[in-house]
Order: sequence, then structure tokens, then C-alpha cells
Amino acid sequence: MRRICGIQSRSMRGTPGSIGTTVSLWLRLGQTFFSTTSLLFMAAGVDYYSYTIFCFLVTIMSLAIPWSCSLAVVDLYAICVRCHFQYPGLMIIIAIGDWTLSILSLAAACSSSAVADVLRNDYYGRKMSSRYQFSATMSFFSWFLSAASALCNLWLVASL
Repeated sequence: MRRICGIQSRSMRGTPGSIGTTVSLWLRLGQTFFSTTSLLFMAAGVDYYSYTIFCFLVTIMSLAIPWSCSLAVVDLYAICVRCHFQYPGLMIIIAIGDWTLSILSLAAACSSSAVADVLRNDYYGRKMSSRYQFSATMSFFSWFLSAASALCNLWLVASL
């Protein structure tokens, strides 16, 4: 039986954060956890759909969860098989997806944080504001991990 592994040089084998490493797996699992937490706290609010930016945050976190889960499964498979998938085409697709999701996550986190801060000063929004602020905080944590994996993947694409 033949092993299907990507072409890799000696410098790329131990690159932390590259797909198929434990660092990448933990980054993806962290993204999934924080995105899910952000989504659950935002969706628990009864009136989040009244604000367009909260709907944007829910949409982006809903995209981040399957993206991170699918890449975590790929990482887990690569770790079990002990093979690094570093095909140039695959790495470019993953890097573009990570960068797109990272930029959208940052935009959603910043804008929802600003709206939650404005709602904190409103009389009717004080109850919901803490839930929305916690959701925005979790989306910032998700963005931080997404940006870290995007930087690692960009570094790998540049080294291919």
C-alpha cells in the first residue's frame, strides 16, 4: 500500500502550525471552541437579529465552525498517518480560506464589540449587553487563533 504524502523539504517538516501537526490541530480545535461559544452566546439572545452586525457575527462564526472542524479532521488524520499534506495547491486554498475567514472574523468581532458597547449605555440593552460583549470577546479569541494559523499557512505557501 502506498502512502500519499506531499512533497516536503527538510525545512518544512517541523514547521509549527503547518497542516498535519499537533500545533495546527490545537489551533483548529481552539477556533472551533471559541467560535461555537461565541455563536451560542449570541444566539441565546432573544433580540440579536434586530442588529445587523450581530447577524453578521453569527454568519461568520457559523462559517468558521465547519471550516475549523474540517481542517481539524484533516490534521488528525495526518497526525495518525504521520504524513504532512503540503501540496502547493492545497496549501494555497487553505491559506486563502484562512485569510478570508480571519479578516471577516476580525471585522465581525470589532463591529459587534462596538455595538455591544453602545448598547451598554442604553437602558433597554443593559441586560443583553453583557451576553453580547462575552460573545464578541469569544470571537476575538477565535480571530486570534485564526490569524495565527493564517500566518503559519502564509509562511508555508511562501516557502513552497
